Amino acid sequence: MVMVASSGCVAALILTIAAYRSTAIKFEKVFEWKQLTFADLPEQSREIFDGAVNETFQPYGNMPMGVVHHKQRLFISIPRRRPGIPATLTVIDLSTVPGGNRSPPLFAYPSHSVNQLQPGYRSDLNRLVSVYRTRVDACERLWFIDTGTLNYPDNPVRVQDPQLWIIDLRHDRVVHRYLIPDSIVFGDVGMVSLTVDVESTDCARAYAYIPDLVSNAIYVYSLQDDDMWVFSHSSFAYDPSRSQFHVAGLDYEWDDGVFSIAIGQNDTMAGSKLIFYHPMVSTTEFGTYASVLQSKRIAMSHNYDELFQPLGERGPNTQSTMHHYDPQTGVLFYAQVARNAIGCWNTRQIYGPDTHAVVHQDDRELVYPSDLSSDSDGTLWVLTNNMPIWMYSRLNESDYNFRVWKQSPAIAIQGTKCDN
Repeated sequence: MVMVASSGCVAALILTIAAYRSTAIKFEKVFEWKQLTFADLPEQSREIFDGAVNETFQPYGNMPMGVVHHKQRLFISIPRRRPGIPATLTVIDLSTVPGGNRSPPLFAYPSHSVNQLQPGYRSDLNRLVSVYRTRVDACERLWFIDTGTLNYPDNPVRVQDPQLWIIDLRHDRVVHRYLIPDSIVFGDVGMVSLTVDVESTDCARAYAYIPDLVSNAIYVYSLQDDDMWVFSHSSFAYDPSRSQFHVAGLDYEWDDGVFSIAIGQNDTMAGSKLIFYHPMVSTTEFGTYASVLQSKRIAMSHNYDELFQPLGERGPNTQSTMHHYDPQTGVLFYAQVARNAIGCWNTRQIYGPDTHAVVHQDDRELVYPSDLSSDSDGTLWVLTNNMPIWMYSRLNESDYNFRVWKQSPAIAIQGTKCDN
């Protein structure tokens, strides 16, 4: 006997399957916090030195901005944008978190002393001032920029010059620091992310690509040469037509320039890897090649205008903080702040609004995806932090405000335009 379903039943079945699939590909929530807490906080003096404020722990000021995962450890960075932050770089050892604990405390990394500000905000290049985002390379090293600046509202303090740090995660040991020279820094420092380009077979030949959202520049550091150079281009600047945001019921205007750099597939004809980048206040993606960024000669020539080109437009409300290219699926993932979403684009397709998709969207729990990264297994990790509410209104301290998510890229794109 052949059973024939009515059109209404078929439609209901399709909707049920679609709903299940939509649920199945959501990112998994790993942790969530109402307010961040710290383990083993050292005793801190309440004495307030000249030119300083009270830096004893103030939970509300601790706004997490970056997350990376490496071998059962989560590294969470908390830039100093308010007083009372005991550590700008922290870690959670997942193997020690009791089952069911959704809000574990943070531990200062690599130590509390390295994270502690000097009295009177004295410069100390052996200590961290403010870290926004970090990345782990193929050689198990943690890379990040210490901006050296306290971005306190109405009271910014330039403690010291920005510095690139590299920590060997196998031994939890600082292996290199590079003080970024004043001669190439354009005024205020907006180095809030970086991307590391290196092969595990040649760890010495590593490059860091460092966008600066304030000066509209991309800094390139060569570990082998212990040298840095800078590119400046019109495509690094923000798009005024995309500067208006409406998030979590708030209207505001931003002007953040080049924000995120992703390393794409190898272009055999060009003999180099593709490089994707975009300003945060923009809905256009741009591209160049690793061979361009890695050439100090090209940077010094200032004759590279045609080497940075637009790839296409994502469409309205697709402004993005961080993005990442997954080599297994060939998909570029975006943290979309104006949509409270994670978007995707399959690089085998033409770049345009019709070829992009959303893999996870939530106007309540995914407000402001601040960071999106990948670990050595290819798993995507996302941090959301409600930052616009923290900046322009007031967080509800009785509700969950900060969340860490994860998902496999192949699972994330199932049933979307990116899955082909």
